This record gives sequence, C-alpha cells and structure tokens, in this order.
Amino acid sequence: MGIINVTPDSFSDGGKFLEADMAVAHGLALAAEGAGLLDIGGESTRPGAEPVAETEELRRVLPVIERLAAETKIPLSIDTQKPAVARRAIAAGALIINDISANREDDEMWRVAAETGAGYIAMHMRGTPQTMQAAPQYDEVTMAVEVFFADRLERLAAVGVAPEQVALDPGIGFGKTAAHNFELLAELGRFTKFARPLVLGVSRKSFLVAAGATEDERLPGSLSCACHAVAAGARIIRAHDVGATVQAIKTLEAILKSS
Repeated sequence: MGIINVTPDSFSDGGKFLEADMAVAHGLALAAEGAGLLDIGGESTRPGAEPVAETEELRRVLPVIERLAAETKIPLSIDTQKPAVARRAIAAGALIINDISANREDDEMWRVAAETGAGYIAMHMRGTPQTMQAAPQYDEVTMAVEVFFADRLERLAAVGVAPEQVALDPGIGFGKTAAHNFELLAELGRFTKFARPLVLGVSRKSFLVAAGATEDERLPGSLSCACHAVAAGARIIRAHDVGATVQAIKTLEAILKSS
C-alpha cells in the first residue's frame, strides 16, 4: 500500500505532495514501483497533529482520488477519520476506508462501509492523534489489541459490514511506546486467528530510532519490520518506499517458497 499524504504536516513527507498534480504524479510513480493499493490522506495523524476541517480535507483529497481513479486501475483507499469525507471519497472512486479512529463509539463510519460496500481497515489506537502518545500504558498490549479486534468485528457485523470487507491494523505507533510496538511486531501472528487480512504500517516511524537508526536512516528498519510482518501473516504493508519494500518482500517470498 503506497502512501500519498496530501498534507503540509505529515511526519515524513509533509508538504511534498500537497498540490494535486504532484500527488497524482507520486501515486502513479508508486504504482510503477509495484504498489498494489494507494492510500490517500488529507489530514496528518502524526502524534500531536491538529485536526483539519472537513471542507479542507475534501479539497485536498477529492481531485487526487478522481484523477487516480481515472488514470490507474489500482484500488484506492481514503485515509480519514470523517464519515462524510469517506462517503465523498468513495463516490469519487475510492474502494477502501482506512480508519485510524476505529476506536470510535458512534457507528456512522461503519454505516458508510455497510451502505457502500467499501473495504474497511480497522486500526487500533488509544486516544486521538493529539493525546495518543501521552504516556500510553497497557497491562498487556497484544491482548488489548486482540480484545479490540474481536469487539470491532462484532460491532461492524451488527451494522451490516461483512467480514470480507474488513482488514485489521494493530496501529504501530498509535498510542504505543517503542516497547509496545516491538512486542506487537513479535506477536503479530496471534492476530491471524481472526482470519482477516492484517495491515501493518511501520514505514519511517520514529520508534525505529530505538533500533539504532537516526531520523534519516529508517529504511532498513522499515524493511526489516515489513519482512517480519509478511512472514508472520500480514498481507498489506503500508509504505512510503514502495520499490524497496516490494523488492524486499519478493525476496522473502522466494526464500519462504524454497524452504
């Protein structure tokens, strides 16, 4: 899943693809590098990010989605917390809702998925982007995510979202310390019991600094996590560096097929 941040303030590439022409060109380049999905977002969800008005988020993402839907056959996802943005994005050509706020209590976003038949990625997060990194604590983080996934699958089914529409994301870096992130990665295989595709987003995230990388040296750590995740059962890897990630995963798959 190639990342297209149509934002001025995303943690890694904020401002690079804010203009629609640049975002579309970037999306087509990611497709050429081997992306099987393109994820378009108009609101940064980095720790401490400020919310964006619905009108501004729509202004950023709709032209990009419309043009990419016309210029490529690769499925598009909308990375948003707003049901109205999700609905408009689906009408414009997106097929998947990537919802970091699956910890929501209201069901409006889930009803959008049910009514449109869109895919839905349910991500675990504690709090909001503004609060999630304020000393996050868990008795046992993997168990907490397991319980969350079971609850969300039940709630989604209750409003008419079919299991086949749902993928699950443990939310690496969203309300977790570096230790929590590494524990979730180590135990990622536990989530395969839900029989739903697992999504993993670790690309360029700051917890990789704990593995010895400086801010500008996170690609090797990102690739290590991606390969580990695929070996553990993940099926969607959300990445900035698509070409390198595809190459690493293809090499891993060749090794696994030969074993």
